[in-house]
Amino acid sequence: MTTSRPFLSTDQRAILALWYEVNASLSAYHKLVTHLGSAQLAWQAKASVWQEMGIHHTHLKRHENLEQTQTDIDKIEQALVEGRYGLLFADQPEYPVSLSQIFDPPPLLFFRGDISLLQQPQIAIVGSRKPSTHAQKITFDIAQYLVQAGYIVTSGLAMGVDKCAHLGALSQTDTQYQGRTIGVMGTGINISYPNHHDKLFSKIIEQGGCLISELLPHTGPHKHTFPRRNRLVAGLSLATIVTEATIKSGSLITARLTSEQGKQVFAVPSHIDNSNAEGCHHLIREGATLIYHPQQVLDDVSVQVYTPLQRTRINQSQPSKVNSAKDNSADSNKNAKQRSSTAMNTKADIVVPEHLAPVYEQLDWHGQDLDALLISTTLTAPPLIGQLMELELLGLISEQGGRYLRV
Repeated sequence: MTTSRPFLSTDQRAILALWYEVNASLSAYHKLVTHLGSAQLAWQAKASVWQEMGIHHTHLKRHENLEQTQTDIDKIEQALVEGRYGLLFADQPEYPVSLSQIFDPPPLLFFRGDISLLQQPQIAIVGSRKPSTHAQKITFDIAQYLVQAGYIVTSGLAMGVDKCAHLGALSQTDTQYQGRTIGVMGTGINISYPNHHDKLFSKIIEQGGCLISELLPHTGPHKHTFPRRNRLVAGLSLATIVTEATIKSGSLITARLTSEQGKQVFAVPSHIDNSNAEGCHHLIREGATLIYHPQQVLDDVSVQVYTPLQRTRINQSQPSKVNSAKDNSADSNKNAKQRSSTAMNTKADIVVPEHLAPVYEQLDWHGQDLDALLISTTLTAPPLIGQLMELELLGLISEQGGRYLRV
């Protein structure tokens, strides 16, 4: 459910006014609040006090024009009243705890959509704006897999990998998985960038996702706004996956910020002559975790938390009545095991018939063609095809473009 706060309190209005007058400068805002005690006191301080603190002259100019500040804040409040977007402050319970723990958390977030997603476990997927066809598919599939495991997919709404990540998260037909994506904007909340992503933005909102921005409405795209966005993508998420990136990609900024925040970075490898993947190979060389299946990400991050969807499944699996203290203890142990098993979501949960196990073990997430499987399994074609059909009927593998892969 979308939440908005159209009527600002005195303190909230002061925070917004100060954020407006420093033009969303994190350093200036935090400096003023730290030295003067609160946003209210900082906003009420004279321009001479700001000047003595070394605040930039453009901020001083805005601060001296109280009438213009009031007018622009009134416009924002009117937009809140009309429901064009919402506004969330750092002291409100809906504000994501993960962001409050980063070095420079924003004092407020503009949003559209379901802000309850911000409190749920998220995994970021980032990468090239011009990914290969293979990387596009990998990104889409990883996002789809993570959503089915109960996580929120967070990305930066850019072309290429970001878009594929959002679309993969939105591809679910099951209503419990729909809309489980968050887009972090590098512009104001009411600016669509890139321009042709209007439909993507609308789809995210319509399906129950969320868009957020720390920037003031009407803020256009600038080269300095996207690294700011990247720190929020990293800050919101438990980990970051880079599916394909050049050595100079902005995705490496997100990866670095993720690492600096003490979180894990995952990278998908590619051919060594793929220049579009040099960034991923660099990350792996520098200590990022190489992955070739999204389950490997879940195995690492799920020990930190289990998701709301997983909690729902656990609750549904618990007995409704307990007849004795002994039964209660047994059920408690059983449910603890279920929680551990569900949270880890490991491959051990998959039951493969014994006679199909050798073939299944030869398959991976990328897929192999029949010729490769004939060599690796040492089977002849008829029995191999028969076993592949059995695995497919059991829902354990799928065939895509002549390649067989695990699902």
